[in-house]
Amino acid sequence: MAAAAPPFPAVAAAALLLLLCLSGGGGVCNAQTPVFACDASNATVAAYGFCNRSATPAARAADLVSRLTLAEKVGFLVDKQAALPRLGIPAYEWWSEALHGVSYVGPGTRFSPLVPGATSFPQPILTAASFNVTLFRAIGEVVSNEARAMHNVGLAGLTFWSPNINIFRDPRWGRGQETPGEDPLLTSKYAVGYVTGLQDAGAGAGGDALKVAACCKHYTAYDVDNWKGVERYTFNAVVSQQDLDDTFQPPFKSCVIDGNVASVMCSYNQVNGTPTCADKDLLSGVIRGDWKLNGYISSDCDSVDVLYNNQHYTKTPEDAAAISIKAGLDLNCGSFLAQHTVAAVQAGKLSESDVDRAITNNFITLMRLGFFDGDPRKLPFGSLGPSDVCTSSNQELARETARQGIVLLKNNGALPLSAKSVKSMAVIGPNANASFTMIGNYEGTPCKYTTPLQGLGANVATVYQPGCTNVGCSGNSLQLDAATKAAASADVTVLVVGADQSIERESFDRTSLLLPGQQPQLVSAVANASTGPCILVIMSGGPFDISFAKSSDKIAAILWVGYPGEAGGAAIADVLFGYHNPSGRLPVTWYPESFTKIPMTDMRMRPDASTGYPGRTYRFYTGDTVYAFGNGLSYTSFAHHLASAPPAHVALQLAEGHACLTEKCLSVEAEGGHCENLAFDVHLRVRNAGEVGGAHTVFLFSSPPAVHNAPAKHLLGFEKVSLAPGQAGVVAFKVDVCRDLSVVDELGNRKVALGSHTLHVGDLKHTINLRV
Repeated sequence: MAAAAPPFPAVAAAALLLLLCLSGGGGVCNAQTPVFACDASNATVAAYGFCNRSATPAARAADLVSRLTLAEKVGFLVDKQAALPRLGIPAYEWWSEALHGVSYVGPGTRFSPLVPGATSFPQPILTAASFNVTLFRAIGEVVSNEARAMHNVGLAGLTFWSPNINIFRDPRWGRGQETPGEDPLLTSKYAVGYVTGLQDAGAGAGGDALKVAACCKHYTAYDVDNWKGVERYTFNAVVSQQDLDDTFQPPFKSCVIDGNVASVMCSYNQVNGTPTCADKDLLSGVIRGDWKLNGYISSDCDSVDVLYNNQHYTKTPEDAAAISIKAGLDLNCGSFLAQHTVAAVQAGKLSESDVDRAITNNFITLMRLGFFDGDPRKLPFGSLGPSDVCTSSNQELARETARQGIVLLKNNGALPLSAKSVKSMAVIGPNANASFTMIGNYEGTPCKYTTPLQGLGANVATVYQPGCTNVGCSGNSLQLDAATKAAASADVTVLVVGADQSIERESFDRTSLLLPGQQPQLVSAVANASTGPCILVIMSGGPFDISFAKSSDKIAAILWVGYPGEAGGAAIADVLFGYHNPSGRLPVTWYPESFTKIPMTDMRMRPDASTGYPGRTYRFYTGDTVYAFGNGLSYTSFAHHLASAPPAHVALQLAEGHACLTEKCLSVEAEGGHCENLAFDVHLRVRNAGEVGGAHTVFLFSSPPAVHNAPAKHLLGFEKVSLAPGQAGVVAFKVDVCRDLSVVDELGNRKVALGSHTLHVGDLKHTINLRV
């Protein structure tokens, strides 16, 4: 989204009217502007076909479109939808956000004394580190409850432009914090879980009904914001078809097909020379055609304006309007289509039927949401209100999410701490008393904050020194003397450092992977001065090269806590004191600083040995790592045993006359009769071999044969299991050969590689030979 939104945007006119009405606003409810569409008390309005709740959404939308003039129609192509009093339709603002809780970013939502805040969950990058699909959905359900509660009192819309499911391809990306990480499978499962939690209206609401409408963004190959002067508004992502279909597209495909998401948002950048919002193949061809999107396609904010004014992709604004709508765009965040679409139709560049198609998709979405069903208080979820926001259970889920996501990267035995034996604790660092920093970007006003200092101080006596006045930690802000004195006199020292939105954010990518400014000097000086264990806590979205701390004998433990949300400080304390056994795993690779020699704009995923290009993400990267994808320690140990092994040889039964029956093939198509019922089970016995109960994520990876530049390994599945000390459990994976053991070839086609595939879980390995 464009970063220019005001911090406390004004509520749309209709929402304000509804708020005033529902909170006793007197005569304003009798104003000419309707408060909600299809008001049953207005006989004329109630008689319209589009207000007939027994008709299908498509039939209702068709009736509405038939009643509109062209000038009125183009008003429904943009996010700020004006009221149409003659048909009893109120104003509506499409742009609301719910990345990790209901947000005030976007003018469709605001907070007020009636609802002063909403539950603020961790940024998605930390939530993803939990590798807990059940949790992804549970968060979506809570966020949609709070969104509906706010909608019912006029403080929020129904269309939320979340989640961000771009692949965190480069560690310097400022928006990586918003994503579920670098792995296509994890990102896909996050997308489906969160979207389903947001949208599912329940069995009694009808199969096509929506609780709120989610939006998977930013489509596609978008992950450069502003790096060394290269901006997202003009960046052309040069991507091979193989990388596009293997890495960038799978989360969007899953979001549409498996998550049945109501919307996809096209991005600012070009892909191979064409702006995504003007690419008919990507929009109408893939999203609407191949994947059968049941919903609408939105632009990122001002993307259509950008492709004309910044990218100069068309000669006239009318051409830009025409090409984007004909490509499959339905809704323009911004005003460009409202300004130029009528002229485009009059010039013959666009037909009115193209406009009809676009607004029909938008109207059907609003029909599914109940926007045209009258008073929202009399509809499903109409009983939700302010008391359903910031409930104790919702806030506890935010704390539990942070606990499950926190990753223990190093522990020499100092953790967990004993609250009884620690008499004094030095809490040091620019993020040690962080509040706003903890919730990251695309934030809302949280219910409350528990800072790290507050969370730790609730358990033991603390002495606080910031060490640096801010995370930039320049020479003038470094306060070493006070910090080292505090560490020298304490039983335990906890250093909370890392980043905030001044270091990584939308429109701002990093150029270095080192801790900002003089934070390394602060960490080293405090660690050397500590008389007791020194524990390093990294609060950030993206990874850092902390090799010096990893190898230091003076630093007893390291944790990464992401941006942990409103209850972050409590969750950090829960982990440090052993009230919660850490189980988070890294959803991204942590690279050394030397990786920054690679241009961020090089979109290639696969390594190139001839030039020394190392590739990207754990699937392809060939260089050194500080910490690997999936790393994470526990206070106990887990043992794996292969309880049920798949066959060592699997034959694909090809159809008679298949070319690969008579000639040597490296792979066969991952579709067709030979794929039917071609699956096997992998059963793993997992035992908690330690003395502390805890959760454990079981990863099933596959290393395919070295054909088609296949990944070195890729994640086939993951399951999280909780076990008491000494307890064992069985984790089952069903492996579909053509789905899970296939790779994407150089032309973007999915193929089953013939030869040896090695399945591995931890140190366990099992090889399967696929043949014809």
